[in-house]
Amino acid sequence: MKTKLTNTLVKSLESHEAVYSVRDTEIKGFLLKVYPSGKKVYYLDYRTKDGQRKSFQIGSHGNITPAQAREVAALRAADVAHGKDIQKEKQEAKKKASQQKMNTLKGFIYHSYREYVENNHKAPAITLGKIESQFGFLMNRPLSEITPWTIEKWRSEQKKAGKKDSSINRELMALKACLSRAVEWGILATNPIANVKPVKLDDQGRVRYLSGDEEKRLLDALDNRELRIRTDRASGNLWRAERGYDPMPDLFKCAYADHLKPMTLLAMNTGLRRGEIFNLKWKDINFDQNRITVRGKTAKSGITRHIPMNKVVHAVLKSWKDQQEDNSHLVFPSKSNEPFDNIRKSWSKIRDTAKLADFRWHDLRHHFASKLVMAEVDLNTVRELLGHADLKMTLRYAHLAPEHLEDAVAKLI
Repeated sequence: MKTKLTNTLVKSLESHEAVYSVRDTEIKGFLLKVYPSGKKVYYLDYRTKDGQRKSFQIGSHGNITPAQAREVAALRAADVAHGKDIQKEKQEAKKKASQQKMNTLKGFIYHSYREYVENNHKAPAITLGKIESQFGFLMNRPLSEITPWTIEKWRSEQKKAGKKDSSINRELMALKACLSRAVEWGILATNPIANVKPVKLDDQGRVRYLSGDEEKRLLDALDNRELRIRTDRASGNLWRAERGYDPMPDLFKCAYADHLKPMTLLAMNTGLRRGEIFNLKWKDINFDQNRITVRGKTAKSGITRHIPMNKVVHAVLKSWKDQQEDNSHLVFPSKSNEPFDNIRKSWSKIRDTAKLADFRWHDLRHHFASKLVMAEVDLNTVRELLGHADLKMTLRYAHLAPEHLEDAVAKLI
């Protein structure tokens, strides 16, 4: 069909089962395609110098009028007549627009870095959140204009606000890693803050472990909690029986009332991190070889390690498995049969009941390591069991075995 493309005509065109074209009578090669979806798009058909037939997309009706499309078609037809490669120009314009989007910190994160973090980091929301929440004032700034002075000023403000040096360092490292990827992918020539050093910290870090009395109070609190849950279930079943309802499972017949006590005992006797416990699967428990395998996918270091089970851990996991339904591959499934994402509420209550001041769940890991060192287990073995990448992190426990320093000095006599 050939006719002059006008606004009235284009509006009157209806879609068919197959795409069809309407060619303009004024500009050679200028046409409109009507798609089955009802979409209408303007094009310019033309031939290159070597005779190849090509089609240049001008725009969609609604975003551009027939008159505006005809004007563009006329300009592009003139460019073709002068030997210009209009497709190449369009591609270069798109590339330039894309590069401009990537030029700012926000553009780089949303168009490139976010996907990388989501595919390669264990906690992408936390990684990206550190950058977006702490460096919001840099989001619309070109990457190349992020300077060491900008970061030093930010760091000074954070310190004045009372933020810990360790937190400032983590946020700085997140931004530096982001900009390093921009360099690696050719978006930046160099990392503008590569020479901004983190604040020096006391490498010994926090070591909080349970005293003998505190450990007893924690275990007693767990036992009392178990009894309370079992008693509440028994009372509930009496209420159900009186009303003709089916009873819930009798928890007095189970080794554990719920997940908290076996989780706690496991952490105290293996040093497993919370996320490692949450993601532990039964296929990773080898009762014959007395071994737990922590897969690199769930480990902080990304490296698989194997932890021997002592008698407590073996008995806990065996009893827990015996009372668990067979439909879960997880050792500790949540109610939705997915890994837990936190146990803050139950842990907070048990910690308060046991009167454990300044004691976090992660300190159960410190407790495990501290007891090993105080039992004269060498630091490198402790490092392997904890899954530390190097000995530096494990050295925080060295002061708990001061005899090795005394022995070293004694050799001078």
